[in-house]
Amino acid sequence: MQAPFLIKKTKILQGCVRRKTTTYLDHAGTTPYPKSLVKRFSKDLSNNLFGNPHSQSPSATLSTERIENVRLQMLRFFKADPSHFDLVFVANATAAIKLVVDGFQACNSPTGFWYGYHSDSHTSLVGARELALAGSRCFHSDADVEEWIDANVEQQLEGHDSGAGPSRRLFAYPAQSNMNGRRLPLDWSGRLRRSSKFRHNNLYTLLDVAAFAATAQVDLSDSDNAPDFTVLSFYKIFGFPDLGALIVRKETSHVLLMRSYFGGGTVDMVINGTEKEWVARKQSSIHEALEDGTPAFHSIIALESALVVHHELYGSMEKVSRHTTQVILSTYRQLVALSHSDGIPVCRIYADANPGYGNSSLQGPTIAFNVRDSRGNWIGKSDFERLAILNGIQLRTGGLCNPGGIASYLRIDAKEMRDNYNEGLRCGNELDEMNGKPTGVVRISFGAMSNNEDVKSFIRFLNTFVDRVDKSKQPVGFVLRPSSAMQAKIAPAPGKQDQQDGTLLYNDQNAVVGKHFKLIEESKCRIDFGAINLRCPVAHCNKIFESQQTLQSHFRIHGNLDLHLSFRGNARYFRNPKYSYKSFLAAYCDRGWLCRKPERVSRLLDKN
Repeated sequence: MQAPFLIKKTKILQGCVRRKTTTYLDHAGTTPYPKSLVKRFSKDLSNNLFGNPHSQSPSATLSTERIENVRLQMLRFFKADPSHFDLVFVANATAAIKLVVDGFQACNSPTGFWYGYHSDSHTSLVGARELALAGSRCFHSDADVEEWIDANVEQQLEGHDSGAGPSRRLFAYPAQSNMNGRRLPLDWSGRLRRSSKFRHNNLYTLLDVAAFAATAQVDLSDSDNAPDFTVLSFYKIFGFPDLGALIVRKETSHVLLMRSYFGGGTVDMVINGTEKEWVARKQSSIHEALEDGTPAFHSIIALESALVVHHELYGSMEKVSRHTTQVILSTYRQLVALSHSDGIPVCRIYADANPGYGNSSLQGPTIAFNVRDSRGNWIGKSDFERLAILNGIQLRTGGLCNPGGIASYLRIDAKEMRDNYNEGLRCGNELDEMNGKPTGVVRISFGAMSNNEDVKSFIRFLNTFVDRVDKSKQPVGFVLRPSSAMQAKIAPAPGKQDQQDGTLLYNDQNAVVGKHFKLIEESKCRIDFGAINLRCPVAHCNKIFESQQTLQSHFRIHGNLDLHLSFRGNARYFRNPKYSYKSFLAAYCDRGWLCRKPERVSRLLDKN
């Protein structure tokens, strides 16, 4: 079933800055910026002079006016009434979270503040627990949060909380998991605000919409049920500029204004150098009191161009949501359908028992998974990403800054994680499997400009890991050996060391045969690769290597696999100056390319 993509492909491809040979599948990290956005903002910079908004010059006044206009436009973009909300520009969502935590840390209580967070949170949310002197709690599931909200029995759930409890409480969670795209309930903020339970006294909510806002409409039109603090990054929505925001409910802004630090334009008067040091902070607006130093005025002004171009290309966030929901549903169905000849699924997809693909209220356009070979062994995320890069596919692998999601879906308990760390596992390194479990995942994510060609390209690449050889039938083995005249150096096949110049086993009688090769039949020849780890994960290759370095070097011959599936594709190998004719032959034998018209290859060999 083909997805009814709602945004015209031509519009997307013409409006996006990306190479034609690239399939970009990391929109959860950032979406690529459109060419028209770059041109529009460049023209704006060329035609105007923008000065530091803290000055009074004409250029500074122009900057100030444009910044305030953009602030109002962005509030409207998120359906936030300016009479109930204010928007503070920051570097990114993490900076916005830290700004909120700084305010809570300054609360007038000897026990500090209490902090609760969902286990599916980004590390930027998790890190706030280190500053919660009154204790913290990690909610391991949505059910845990629901029980905490609705349970009538009062329990001491807040760590050190006792008696009157801490003067402030903060509950934070993501609107969408940055790991697998699962979307969490958006009504928790309103329910907690209306709760009269003791454990919810002085409780405020922080919603991380960084992943959610990229492909869904953030709707803050109902201020009574909206989060007190909403954090996001604009580059995930528009691709450019690199900027974030903190949206604050004005009714709860007093919490943030208690922070101790001040700097730049956040003050009206400062007295220092005397015994009576004093400061008068700005109080005319929330953003003036919280935007320390000179704002990133060029980046803020660029948001105006980003908004216009986004509307021209995609219409509205509702259209983007419908489009990406269909894209991810189509991709999910094709991934689930992939299996090896013996029935083993190719992909282990990390989702709930009843995944919400196709329902935008339950699932975003993201899939987290790992790949298995036909023996049931994990294919390392690092090797998978290298091969993806060689084939023009950009995606994300690793822990994805989501420790709770990784631990939960990969079933790694706390002791295992500490043991893995002690054995050398670090963020970003290449220890892909420990104790039989993957240490991270592969993530693909789609955005407004994604289309059916992106899906086809990725599925085509994923098919190279699918083993379609029928294991139930005992194959007839063939040894394909280059003649001494060619001097092509090929690694000896395992178990066949008696061949002096190296061999490679084939199970296809249509392998290339010519004067340069000798075909030797060996009855019912099978090799047990089960105990060997350094194996090329490409299904039709499966070559074995003695070191990780030689395996990684070998990956280059699997680049652009879709170009090599025909003779024309093989011929492109010769036109690449990096590869000699001899190296092509070695690679040809090494990979096990099977040409449907071997006589063409034979003629090519004769000419050389």
